[in-house]
Amino acid sequence: MIVELISVGTEILLGNIVNTNAAFLSEECAKLGLACYYQTVVGDNEERLTETLKTALSRADIVILGGGLGPTQDDLTKEVAAKVCNKPMHLDEASKKHIEDYFNSKGVKIAENNWKQAMIPEDSVVLENPNGTAPGVIIEYGEKRVVLLPGPPNELIPMFNDSVKPYLRKLLPGIILSKTVKVCGIGESSVEKQIEDLINAQTNPTIATYAKTGEVHLRVTASAEDEAAAKKLLKPVVKELKNRFGTYIYSTDENVTLEMSIADLLIANDLTISTVESCSGGLLAGRLINVPGVSETFKTGFVTYSNKAKRKLVGVKKSTLEKYGAVSTQVAKEMAEGMHDVSKADVVLSTTGIAGPDGGSEQKPVGLVYICCYVRGRMTVKEYHLHGNRAKIRETAVAQALVLLRSCLLEYFSENTFGKE
Repeated sequence: MIVELISVGTEILLGNIVNTNAAFLSEECAKLGLACYYQTVVGDNEERLTETLKTALSRADIVILGGGLGPTQDDLTKEVAAKVCNKPMHLDEASKKHIEDYFNSKGVKIAENNWKQAMIPEDSVVLENPNGTAPGVIIEYGEKRVVLLPGPPNELIPMFNDSVKPYLRKLLPGIILSKTVKVCGIGESSVEKQIEDLINAQTNPTIATYAKTGEVHLRVTASAEDEAAAKKLLKPVVKELKNRFGTYIYSTDENVTLEMSIADLLIANDLTISTVESCSGGLLAGRLINVPGVSETFKTGFVTYSNKAKRKLVGVKKSTLEKYGAVSTQVAKEMAEGMHDVSKADVVLSTTGIAGPDGGSEQKPVGLVYICCYVRGRMTVKEYHLHGNRAKIRETAVAQALVLLRSCLLEYFSENTFGKE
């Protein structure tokens, strides 16, 4: 079946907000096995929205619209969809009650225009919205389906997961099941080269590669009559990927991030970790601290952005800074050593580099980064030449630090029989 996505909102066209909803919906629809050939962004204009919806219905089985379900006059999505699908509007009592309860719980007086959100196209499926006032709607238009979702991601995402996804699954013949194999420490081109024969021979299951910052995700997707049959198709392909990539694979669980897998390694082996950062400015500690339960392993993190902070907080020698500069192998090492002395952590990660846009030179250009990983007395320092703007360089530095950390941990565990992956 074919799905088409329409994002509604002049603020998206103007670049005032990033359209993360489209990325989410695209990925989720692909997981369901829906083919998406077109995505459109249209402003809050009745004529253009009408034209866009009619065009989408002419070439897709399912049209999903995000945004434009609010209480104001420029929120037109529901009204336009009802008109295009020849559905008169009526007051939905359940939606009205939800709106009343929502505002009463917050002690806020209901504005008259909020009742507009309780008006629903006739004979439609109403989707509850526990996170806001705008209900979602599914209009069954002959063999076609028009799905209306609120714009805020914290409303759209749970509504899609809880209500729309189960509804769409019932429309699809058989089931689509995916397994994601997450790889780090090896680039996308190398990954593709190693599975080129599998990709060329694929029919069912299929393999798709997705490049992430510092990672590559391989999504293996099978279609079958039922879940058991789909799992049977997936199993040998996932096994072959494990054989080919070995320890480069950090998880086959869609919900596990790289930092989560690293935290699990540290906790399972009773190791503590601290971070000391210059160019990454706390982003590295932030990614680790995002992991629930990381307090079992994470001790502390310093941001030593200035040379003075490097000297005062972690004991980097003045002579080292003068001779080699703050962005150097030597300083990265002394930062890690000093942080170990201060925090007594078993593992320390340090970062120092030039994120730009200024500060680079011919000898030390923007994007030059040194990362040191200390694991119980053993230090590994790597030099990186990263590209992009300041934010991208910092983000990539953090990703590379995590990849290096995992590599050093696995190497350490392989030489110590008590280690567990």
